[in-house]
Amino acid sequence: MISADTILFALMLVTLVNMARYLTALRSLIYVMREAHPLLYQQVDGGGFFTTHGNVSKQFKLFYYLKSKEYHHHHDEVFTSKCDRVRELFILSIALIGVTLLAAFIL
Repeated sequence: MISADTILFALMLVTLVNMARYLTALRSLIYVMREAHPLLYQQVDGGGFFTTHGNVSKQFKLFYYLKSKEYHHHHDEVFTSKCDRVRELFILSIALIGVTLLAAFIL
C-alpha cells in the first residue's frame, strides 16, 4: 500500500512543477505583451513585474485583465494564446495548491 507521505510528496512535486510552468508562461506573456499591448505592459509594470520592488496593485491589474478575459478582443493571436495559457495554468496551480493543502491536513 502507498503511504500517506508518498502521496503528499507526489502532490507537492506536481504542484511545484505546475507553479514553475505558470511562472515561465507568465514571464513569456509579459515579454510578448511589450510588443503586442504596450499600454497594458506599462499599466502592469512589465519591467518590474518580477522584481522585489514590484507594485502589487499593478500586478493585480493583470490578474483582473486575465480573469475577465478582456484579451479576447485583441488582434494578436500569439498574445491571446499566451493569455489563455497563463489563465489556465493559474487556475490549475491554485487548484493543485488547494488539493495539496487539503491532503496535508487530512493525511
